[in-house]
Amino acid sequence: MWPASQYTHTNSQNLVKTNEHQNQQNLKTLGMTSAISTAGPKPIDIEKTNELKESLVPFGVFESEAEMHHRMEVLGALHRLVRQWIREESLRKNMPPSIADTVGGNIYTFGSYRLGVHHRGADIDALCVAPRHIDRADYFQTFYELLKTQAQVKDLRAVEDAFVPVIKMNFDGIEIDLLFARLALKEIPDSFDLRDDMLLKNLDQKCVRSLNGCRVTDEILRLVPDINNFRLTLRAIKLWAKRHGIYSNTLGYLGGVSWAMLVARTCQLYPNALPATLVHKFFLVFSQWKWPQPVLLKQPDSVNLGFPVWDPRVNMSDRFHLMPIITPAYPQQNSTFNVSASTRTVIVEEFRLGLAITDEIMLGKCGWERLFEAPNFFARYRHFIVLLASSAKPHDQLTWCGLIESKIRHLITTLERNQHITIAHVNPECYNSVPLHTNDGHPLALPPGTPVSEEQPTELKKNEEGEVIPNVCSMWFIGLVFDKTNVNVDLTYDICSFTKAVHYQAESSSVLREGMTIEARHVRRKQLHQYLSPSLLKRERTVSGAKRKHDPPPPATKKTKRLSESSTDEVSILSYNDDSNSSNVCEVNLHNGAPEKDKNPEHTASTSSIACT
Repeated sequence: MWPASQYTHTNSQNLVKTNEHQNQQNLKTLGMTSAISTAGPKPIDIEKTNELKESLVPFGVFESEAEMHHRMEVLGALHRLVRQWIREESLRKNMPPSIADTVGGNIYTFGSYRLGVHHRGADIDALCVAPRHIDRADYFQTFYELLKTQAQVKDLRAVEDAFVPVIKMNFDGIEIDLLFARLALKEIPDSFDLRDDMLLKNLDQKCVRSLNGCRVTDEILRLVPDINNFRLTLRAIKLWAKRHGIYSNTLGYLGGVSWAMLVARTCQLYPNALPATLVHKFFLVFSQWKWPQPVLLKQPDSVNLGFPVWDPRVNMSDRFHLMPIITPAYPQQNSTFNVSASTRTVIVEEFRLGLAITDEIMLGKCGWERLFEAPNFFARYRHFIVLLASSAKPHDQLTWCGLIESKIRHLITTLERNQHITIAHVNPECYNSVPLHTNDGHPLALPPGTPVSEEQPTELKKNEEGEVIPNVCSMWFIGLVFDKTNVNVDLTYDICSFTKAVHYQAESSSVLREGMTIEARHVRRKQLHQYLSPSLLKRERTVSGAKRKHDPPPPATKKTKRLSESSTDEVSILSYNDDSNSSNVCEVNLHNGAPEKDKNPEHTASTSSIACT
């Protein structure tokens, strides 16, 4: 809207009213449908929004000016490094110096940093764009070697065989995930726009996927009616999702881009609302959403360059997606294809609880801090599978955990197929532990954020059989809900298939090192003290003791009661070594009635493991 000061009296007022009317018309049609409400904010909405912003401050979601400046310096240094590398690579390929000086090359950011919603200490997602004579092999060879020589670069690692290949690093204290895309252009100008769909013509799939992050992020920002309201709302929703353990694309929950699109859709439906109202409406909309109806920010583009797009009318596999949220840039993709039946159940339950809490917040019955209270995961279930990943060296552990984490969702899907398992709820937090030789042979999880020694051992210790002894361990907890019938549930094949798949992937990608192990154990809630540090258990008990009415119970399905409704069921996992095939057999025994007493508690503890190596 033009400033009224440029016009006089009636003409000025008429022009302002005309533009306001035009803006309202545009807002009503932003997105796939018209807005639900175009009502403007009331004084109470302004008050609640100010309270929301204040409640976010203690969680470190806003950076200081110094921290923002440091990020810009790091990105500037990385940009200069990319330019230097492209010039040197051009000269190595016999390009005249005068041309090598002009071919360019750029760094583009995407994700939370580009959206303007990154928190303190967050990583930066970035893309290196190079001209056509620089290929992917150059990026993972000569550029990787150049990075290794930089004093500011630490924890450098390349993941070349990933779905979206990436170089990960810590650049002067900032974690950076750097992708690569080669465009079919002679040079890359400084102010080059990646939104043109024709740029994708004749590119390979990996380059298209790498470009997708930037193109989707820019399109989201273009499709929201008010960027500032969108950003504050998204900061609140991202914090809520992380605190409630449903922020992880890798493990089958929603990742950053999915949460951004859900918030963007809410902003489209309520274009004039302030963040406090938008947060409330977010839970209202998506607690009632008829999944698997897809969430779309705009009509899909009619571009046809031959790349696969999400379309259940054409692609049979797209019809089985449980919670589709479709990216707005060509080629359109479902950003939530990792979502499983269990993770969708957990997410939808959290939406419902979020609505109940924000209803009370808007009525003044409680503050925003209630929304950001972490739920009590370990008190929600009576039975858990603990996945333990161990390595001999901290550096190896970083890679090993990344590989295992990328496969856990496959284990969850496999467990869900078991007719006697109704929920397999994975906690996305990866817990580091104290050294394995403490705590009577059990690894002990430390609170998230606890510093862990990164010193590499001078020599690897071996046991009597000559096997390398693991020195570091990390673990994930999966809460289980069983139906209550008198059956034995054999998990042998499920667990062994999972561990074999992890080992196969590690070997094929040359990740496997001596001392790397993966193990699964069945743990009852009463045994958690063997795996969780006293401070973690104290926190859980404190939250549990509060008995908040909004604490979610274990998600239930129509075919079963919640496990916590009865204390008379007993689940045990038995394992024994079968020398004939060198594998372990695991059974889950469910008994109705009084729980059987353990004749030998020590034996029970030792046989409650699922170790397939």
